[in-house]
Amino acid sequence: MDLGLTGHGAIVTGASRGIGRAIALALASAGCDVAIAARGSEALEGVARQIEALGRRALPVAIDLTLPGMAEMLVAKTAEEFGRIDIVVNNLGGSAPANKPFMETEPKDWRGVIGINLYPAIETSRLAVPHLRKQGGGSIVIISSIYGREAGGYAGYNVAKSAMNSLAKSMARELAPEGIRVNAVAPGSIMFPGGTWEKRQQADPEGMAAFVKRDLPFGRFGRAEEVADVVAFLCSSRASWVSGACIPVDGVQGRSNI
Repeated sequence: MDLGLTGHGAIVTGASRGIGRAIALALASAGCDVAIAARGSEALEGVARQIEALGRRALPVAIDLTLPGMAEMLVAKTAEEFGRIDIVVNNLGGSAPANKPFMETEPKDWRGVIGINLYPAIETSRLAVPHLRKQGGGSIVIISSIYGREAGGYAGYNVAKSAMNSLAKSMARELAPEGIRVNAVAPGSIMFPGGTWEKRQQADPEGMAAFVKRDLPFGRFGRAEEVADVVAFLCSSRASWVSGACIPVDGVQGRSNI
């Protein structure tokens, strides 16, 4: 299926590995030039080479988007390099700053988990919108979690991801008149090299086998590429009437009715 994305400029945050890397490669395969952002320059350079092998331009930007001014730098560099921005995928996130029970989660932990999930998505999107306007519209995707749709995980992560879903809906309604679509994608448990689930499986294979049997009806973990394919579709005109949605990509792991 031709997604009609050839020549479009995209930003993908948290793109050095896992879901972010898979999204960057899926967009490049669909014809996008892709700016990829993460803290680790070596891993980013590897992803950039893979994008270029697909015949598209890559802009690796080693950056910490939790710091002031860094989102502005990323957006400015992308616009200068590609001459346009059509797509923003806010994939940066994590649970580590607040992997604690509620009563043990201190103010600094709350600031940390919200700072790595919600704030970069807000700032990167806000700064990119004027560039999407110049193109007559575009697509913003926020990578959330099934634990932003329903209870699960520690409170800090759950709250941060729920806020990201709310952000996507609010932005979608406000920006629709300008032809800008905004959606959230909520992955379930995704296995990829170096990721949390791989480490857990290596540390406790019996416990993970029980988890899969109990919580993953298809009998396996999801793959990063399965999330990336949904994101690429949402970024395209093939999804022209999809905005303000939160789409689970979880192999029916989640239990929400909506």
